[in-house]
Order: sequence, then structure tokens, then C-alpha cells
Amino acid sequence: MLRNAKVATRLPAKDLDRARAFYSEKLGLDPIEQREGGLRYVCAGGEFAIFVSAGVQSGTHTQMGFEVEDIDAAVRELRARGVKFEEYDLPGLKTVNGIADIAGNYASKGVGERGAWFRDSEGNLLGIGQPVRS
Repeated sequence: MLRNAKVATRLPAKDLDRARAFYSEKLGLDPIEQREGGLRYVCAGGEFAIFVSAGVQSGTHTQMGFEVEDIDAAVRELRARGVKFEEYDLPGLKTVNGIADIAGNYASKGVGERGAWFRDSEGNLLGIGQPVRS
């Protein structure tokens, strides 16, 4: 049953207007529709919604990821829009100028991945990934 279902991410926000401004100004994304307490966005390969929530997001794990063909260009463009990228120096994960080279990937995706992470205006941790094919 769920195998044929569409998957859509939901991200919590304390301030929906602030979140809308961040996604528009920093990421170049505008909602395709809205309802009371929610905004719906559609990208090439999926969709996500931002909803008003009184809960507190942990921000300790990637809550949504974007797969891109050129991570260097994506990071450059987002930085030019004011996005600040996380820097990590952990066992098995070290970023250089905001981008990490990650060993291994799913066989259909390639042999590795390059990744970068940033927080939205609400503290949600978002990632950008580029599969490494060979």
C-alpha cells in the first residue's frame, strides 16, 4: 500500500511568516499554496510543508535533504543569499568550507556523497547532497 504513496516532509515552525521569508529570500522557494497555519512547497522530486507548531524541534539530525547535481554551485548560491552552513569536525564527518566528503552510498546512487548542512529560520537542520558516481 505505502510503496505507491508519495512521501512529503513536514517541518515545524514557531513563526510561519518568518519561515516563509527565509525560504523565499534565502532558498528561492515560494509556497504553491497555503492554508491556515501551513505552507506547501513543491520541488522537482517531492514536496514539503511548513506548519505552525508549539513543539520544539531538536535540530540534531537532518530533517530534510535536497539532492543536487553540483553542490559547490548550490552552496555558493545559497551563501550569496545569506545562508550560513554548519561546520563539523567529528569522527567520520569533517566539513571543509561547509562541505563534507562522505564515504559510501546506496549502490544505485554511486560510490559516495558530498554533503552540506544549514539551519532554516526555525532551527530545522536541512541538508544538501550530491551523489559521487565514480
